Amino acid sequence: METILLVEDDPAILLGLKKNLRYHGYDVMVATDGAQGLEIAIDKKPDVILLDVMLPTMSGFEICKTLKRNEIETPVIILSAKDQEIDKIMGLDLGADDYITKPFAIGELVARINAVLRRKRRYDKTIETYEFGHVVVDFTGRSVEVGEKTVDLSPREFDLLAFFIKHAGQVLERQQILNRVWGFDYYGTARTIDNFVTKLRQKIEERPEKPTHFLTVRGVGYKFIAEAKS
Repeated sequence: METILLVEDDPAILLGLKKNLRYHGYDVMVATDGAQGLEIAIDKKPDVILLDVMLPTMSGFEICKTLKRNEIETPVIILSAKDQEIDKIMGLDLGADDYITKPFAIGELVARINAVLRRKRRYDKTIETYEFGHVVVDFTGRSVEVGEKTVDLSPREFDLLAFFIKHAGQVLERQQILNRVWGFDYYGTARTIDNFVTKLRQKIEERPEKPTHFLTVRGVGYKFIAEAKS
């Protein structure tokens, strides 16, 4: 069952949408203000976010901007009473996938949700597996083989590996990794990242003491390199 995060502060609209979306087969999470919606979006990773613009604590536009800045690719559909072209352009420019003006028919909303979900499924299928060195990563089954032997990774270790792969070749700051993999409300330290990278090296690198894939960038963080230098 695919999950929708509904961020809406109007109780009547919230209740009606929640009921109708569940009727159409979606699991629905709700938030009634912007800060709460952003926290759930980052930590729970829903399949789609339905986002009102005018919210307490943080606007829908601010949420879109924050998600985009942190490279969180969950599809966003903005729900707004604002029907001015400039508002639609602003929402789409900030990273929203669609914009629907209130009031709207539930059938139209469901059709738009299904459209963004189809695009998301096509994208997800393009990264079912990933290979580097003697390693094969199965994203669908969340499993890893090293030299044809299955390696046991914890859920957090797998999430960290997936994050590295997605950002191959990029220098990643420790705080950036912590925010994206552990969540913005996790109060860990740089040492948390170091410990987990050490575990990945021990389980995946041929010579953990001289890593060729999970490289330390002194004073900054780490960089994942798929092809080791010969």
